Amino acid sequence: MPKIARRAFIIGLPLAVAGCAGAGVWAPDDQIERVAFRGTEEPFLKLLTVRNVGTGNGAHTALLINASQRVLFDPAGSWISSALAERNDLLYGFSPVEEARYTSYHARSSYYIVSQYLPVPAATAEQAFALAREAGPVSKSMCTNATSRLLRQLPGMDSIRQSFFPEALERRFGALPGVVTEMIYEDDDDDNRSLRDRAPRVVL
Repeated sequence: MPKIARRAFIIGLPLAVAGCAGAGVWAPDDQIERVAFRGTEEPFLKLLTVRNVGTGNGAHTALLINASQRVLFDPAGSWISSALAERNDLLYGFSPVEEARYTSYHARSSYYIVSQYLPVPAATAEQAFALAREAGPVSKSMCTNATSRLLRQLPGMDSIRQSFFPEALERRFGALPGVVTEMIYEDDDDDNRSLRDRAPRVVL
């Protein structure tokens, strides 16, 4: 598996730390349309798993969906930037730049990211997007359960079992044909409190 070592480059960016502690929010239509990102990449899914460097235990799970829009299903997550709009746990406007900021923020001295890329048919990507829109706000510590529940409803992914354990979902997703895995490491300090800031959101 290729390993990518990066340094954080997001000083001054309004971000908030992620974790399994999301709350229901509902960005208005005009904000969703303003930030919507429609790239030129072929449709794909990318499972992002945050793991503890010392123990290897999974700490958080999110799913990047590249369909008619590029979005991040971040169930029970609390990370947001002012460039994004959120409806429940679905982040709109998740461009490659925002992806880099997200992974760079989460990968630090005590955590690394396992990024698993899977090209999928356009219809599968659209189904994942629809399921993410319908998922609703996810309760604390249920990030992997919600993500695995979404994935197992997609064509060809019936081998994925619903699970509470990020490393178990990572292993099963990685066994799907065509998955490309990379490891993202950084050496930034764990104390990211200076970067805690959120864009204004409408709370349900």
